[in-house]
Amino acid sequence: MIAPEELRAIAAWSRDLTQPEFDEARRGVSLKTYGKGSNICHVGDRLESWTGVAEGLVKMSTTSKTGKSATLAGMRAGAWFGEGTVIKAEPRRYELVALRETRLALMRRSTFLWLFEHSAAFNRFLVHQFNERLAQFIALAETERTLDSTGRLARNLAWLFNPILYPDQDKTLAISQEELGLLAGMSRQIANQGLAKLEALGLLEVGHGSVTIKDLERLARYEG
Repeated sequence: MIAPEELRAIAAWSRDLTQPEFDEARRGVSLKTYGKGSNICHVGDRLESWTGVAEGLVKMSTTSKTGKSATLAGMRAGAWFGEGTVIKAEPRRYELVALRETRLALMRRSTFLWLFEHSAAFNRFLVHQFNERLAQFIALAETERTLDSTGRLARNLAWLFNPILYPDQDKTLAISQEELGLLAGMSRQIANQGLAKLEALGLLEVGHGSVTIKDLERLARYEG
């Protein structure tokens, strides 16, 4: 069982629950740590817990039959994902890798379904979550077809600051250029060049192992 203050800190959705709903949620959540580079799950695995990123950085990706890998999303602390898989009780259709030491919050499927059946606040959160994820994956298809490497980098960074998916996060994220390259599917050198372009346009500021967003709206719309 997770401590109440920790659940509130890592799960914005929990703060809108009634007290009985909140107590039920925390009884069903446990924490697990993964080392840098660890595979959290593979395609076809049955990771039956609804999952939140308490600390760290996770890459969601898929690999085609020809061996081509594509990143679907990067998820920082505050992200919750896998609700569709939990509701349908199906194997995972994507791979999850911890890009740095990462601590995950794992909610039992039975707890998730109880909240799904009993909590209006929880369902409002899920509707917004589904809507944002759908928009993200539609944008991903567009990004892969129309944008250059800097444009793809801009979109991936903007997703990490989505105010619906990450309502509590400030405008600075501790992230390395290597990690950004892994999320955007490019080398560290190409990511570095893209960051320099975006910084020159006033969209962000690059620090030592961090990125600060200056204009999220323009960053999300950047097309090169």
